[in-house]
Formats: sequence, C-alpha cells, structure tokens
Amino acid sequence: MEIITIANNKGGVGKTMQAYQLACHLANQKHKVLVIDFDSQANLSSTFGVNIERTLIPEWLIGDVSINEVIISVEGERDFYKNISLIPAGRHLANLSKLLILSESEVRKCAGRKERLLKVRFQEIENQYDYIVIDTPPMLGDELIMSLVSSNRVLVPTQAQDYSIDGLEELMDTFEIIKETENPQLEFAIIPSMVNPRRKIERQRLEELSQNFQTTPVIRNLVQIQESVSMQKPIFLMGKNSKGAEDFKLLWESLKL
Repeated sequence: MEIITIANNKGGVGKTMQAYQLACHLANQKHKVLVIDFDSQANLSSTFGVNIERTLIPEWLIGDVSINEVIISVEGERDFYKNISLIPAGRHLANLSKLLILSESEVRKCAGRKERLLKVRFQEIENQYDYIVIDTPPMLGDELIMSLVSSNRVLVPTQAQDYSIDGLEELMDTFEIIKETENPQLEFAIIPSMVNPRRKIERQRLEELSQNFQTTPVIRNLVQIQESVSMQKPIFLMGKNSKGAEDFKLLWESLKL
C-alpha cells in the first residue's frame, strides 16, 4: 500500500485539484484507492459530490469509532468510481488540534505521540487498499504533520511565482525534520502547477525551481483543468485532444503512477 500526501502550506496552488486527478487516475488503472480529505474546507469532498455536516475523522483518529464509520463510497456513472472510497471532511475537522489535546491520554496509549496517530490507523487497513491519497490543509498543522509521518511520498503543487517559491523553504525544512526523526523513507516531488509558460517571469521561476528542487513536468494553467474539477469530471475524460490530459499523462509517467 502506497500512501501519497498532497501538501503545500500555501493555498490556491491547485492542491485539491491534484488530489482529485490523482485519485481518479489510480482508480481508473484498476487500483483500490482510499481518499482522505484532511482540509476542513472540504473542497475535495465536494468535488466527489459528498457534503456532510459533521466528520468523524477526529473520533476515528483517537479510536472512538472504527474506519467503517467514517468511510463513504463515491458514486459515479463510470466504473472506476467503484474503486474509490472517501473519508470526507467537514467544519468539525477544524477542531482537531483541540480534540487531540483533550484526548492526550488516549493518544499516548495508542500511538505514543499524536504525530504517529494516523500511521497507527493505517496499519489497521494496510491490506485493504492499493493507494491512500491525502489532501491536506494549507498550513503546517497536525493534519499535515501526521500525513507526512505516515506517507511514502509527498507531492507538492506550487506555482511558478515568488511567494509560492519562497514558502517552499519552510515546507522543505519540515520534510527534512520528519525524515530525520520519524519517516526516513519519505520522498517528495514538486509539481509546477497552474503555469503559464508564455510569461517570461514564470519561465524564469520554473528554471529556479528545477535548479533547487526535484521537479516534475508542469501542469499548465488551462481552463479545461478548472472545468474538470467544477464539472466533477477527471481530466482523462475531457477528450482525446485535451492539453490538460496530456499534461497529466506526462506527470503520471514521470511519477510512475
């Protein structure tokens, strides 16, 4: 079972879009996929057509409920949707940090430290899925730290712009700390996302990114990709001549997914 986290401590970089496209791609390849929406804004859940008033993710993490009580099946006309299960988010998830503090004794008994809590829960289901895809909130909070500790790989969508690139340094520092202390197998790749290759400044920033980090093929800022999410239709269904589908095909090939 491979666990992939989509992460960036800056919002608006295409994180949820990447998580949606990845989950649908893997499911279309006949893999059994568990998707976890760790962002209280619940955008990924909404993209899969799921809206709930209250999420039980915090209760699942501390052991009050089983995973069967938090999982929802994803519905769709295409066969690949049968391969996707979803743990949806809701506003209640914003209280996760407070609930972990209040449940400190239970957390210690279960995992020793709260950072390892998600990893323990994944060990209980390691034979049930081929992939787990996690969408995280745009901040260095408990959700992201737990995801990094439990993951094999982290994908970091980032725009080819000054503020986005500057914000990577803090995120990379966090990766290195997690890798040294909790998860030596952790790998990451930076995905230049929402890129306009016609802009000279963005071409320059892409060159800077490739010089300083391991980067993947770019995902261009195409209307069709935005439509894919709003229509709840993965990019590989947007037509044979889709430039967006071409971008993602190159991305998946580079990541061997």
